[in-house]
Parts: sequence; structure tokens; C-alpha cells
Amino acid sequence: MTLLDREGVDRDIVNTSMRPSPDSRPSSGRDEWGVLWANVGVSRLGEVQEPALLDWAEFDRLQIPDIRRPSRWQHLESARAAAGDKFLVGSGISIYERVHFVRGLENTWVDIIQAPDQLRRLIDILVDMNLVAIEHYAKAGVDGLMWCDDWGLQDRLMIAPEHWREIWKPAYRRIYTAAHQAGLYTLLHSCGYIVDILDDLIEIGLDVIQMDQQENMGLEHLHDRFAGRITFWCPVDIQSVMRYGTDEEIRAYCRRMVKLLGTPGGGFIAGEYGDPVGAGHSDEALRAMRDEFRRISANWSTFWAEPESSAVGV
Repeated sequence: MTLLDREGVDRDIVNTSMRPSPDSRPSSGRDEWGVLWANVGVSRLGEVQEPALLDWAEFDRLQIPDIRRPSRWQHLESARAAAGDKFLVGSGISIYERVHFVRGLENTWVDIIQAPDQLRRLIDILVDMNLVAIEHYAKAGVDGLMWCDDWGLQDRLMIAPEHWREIWKPAYRRIYTAAHQAGLYTLLHSCGYIVDILDDLIEIGLDVIQMDQQENMGLEHLHDRFAGRITFWCPVDIQSVMRYGTDEEIRAYCRRMVKLLGTPGGGFIAGEYGDPVGAGHSDEALRAMRDEFRRISANWSTFWAEPESSAVGV
């Protein structure tokens, strides 16, 4: 099990990115695509206030960032040196979220039916940008690339799975294939209920799924279908247990999650939500999660020998 990866906490994973990243999500102002953002309050995240492309007739005037600009990549050599022997993860460019940042979320959903060719044209641009990024990251000695595309609502995918397979699956396949050919691992952050496409993602080459929620899908369900087939990178469920659980409930959930989603040989990365204040996580809850994950990691072989009631108890 790999340990937590936030500043001030044990770090086996180090992140790097383009500078600036064409997928930057500022708390305010316009990004490189011309999307207008505004802060959403206590969270550090921004929210799109004005998409850049409201009419496909304006597509040829869309500001497309120059992914090949040398200044984006000059720092990568020092990033590899600074990471040492730790796992260095670069940031890719999202191919769903960036689409709906540029087009607007509702417009994107309508495009699936009314303008699929234009939609694919924009996705292809993003795929090509990722292929360039893969070349640069691989040359710099990065170990893996991570993309962020939240696909799930609380109890279903945002779009019909068949539309995902028709439009986005081929795009992910191109990216993951290129990454593997370059010797890079593939990682995807995606929140919400995403079990409907996890088999597909595994099929086309996703190595690690980073999910901050598990209870809306069920740990047992995730175990039964996917454990041992993909690596899970998770904190304690951020919407339920991490927010409302007692210290012991949080610790028990850590044990249960590792036991169900990992294997004795690995396959689980302990994480921490990137904006705990925005999610309402107390310092006490964070401490309980960190301490229990450290305990499990320090006693990995004996953890798997623990009685089921101890390791998976609630």
C-alpha cells in the first residue's frame, strides 16, 4: 500500500504538471481557453461562469492553448530530480471536464445527440494535446500520468453509458495506449457512481482509479467486480464516513476499505481529499484516517493475517 500524498504528510507520490497547465482551473478570471471562472466560497475550487464556446459556429475562433510552448516543460527535469525515488505523477488534460468547461455542461449533453461530430472534433484536439504531453513527460522520466474527469452523479453516470462508449471510450483508449507505449502508468480521478464504465476503463488500459466516494457504489460491490483488476486510490469516503463518522468508525472503514479493495500483494493507495476544509473534514477525522493508514502500512503482512472481524469490522 502506498501512503498519503499531501504536504506535511508521508509522501510516496509526488505531483508535477505543465506550467501553466492548459487544464488549469483558476478560482477566478479567465483561463487559456477563454473560460471565465469564479470562486465558489469556502472551497478552493473555481466554478465556470461563462464557457468559451457557446456556439459551434465560433469554433474556428476558439483560443486553443499551444501545448508545444517550450516554457511549459522546462521545469520537468528538476521535478524528476526533486522527486528522487518517489513515484512522480504528471497531470494530463481532461477530455470530458475540459469539454464542458469550454462548451458548458448542458450544451455538452445536448451535443451528444445534436452535434456529435463537432464534439468529437474538440475531443480529438484534447487527445492530440495529451499525446504531446505524454512525449514530454516520458522524456523527463515521469512515472505516470493522471487525468481528472468526474463522470458520476450520486447513483448513475452523467450520460448514458452507451454514449460514453461511442464518443469518449475511443479517445481514452488512444491516450492510454500512447502512455503505456511510452512506459507510463495511467491514473484517472473520477468521482460519483462510475461502476458502469469501470470495466471499460480497465479494458482500455487504466491502471489506477482515484475515487473519493465509495459508499454510493458499495465497497462490497467494488470488491466483487474490480478488486485485483485495477489499483484503487482512495481516502475514507468523503461524503459520509469522513464527515460524520467517529474516530473508531473512520479507523474501521480504513481497514475495511483496504481489505476489500486491495490485495495482499498491493493494489491500494491511501489518499486524502484535496480540499478537506471545503468538504467539512475535521482535524480529528484527518488524524484518525492518517494514523490508521500508517498502522496498516507498517504492518502490511500481519494486517492480512488479522481475523476478518478485526480487519473488516465496522
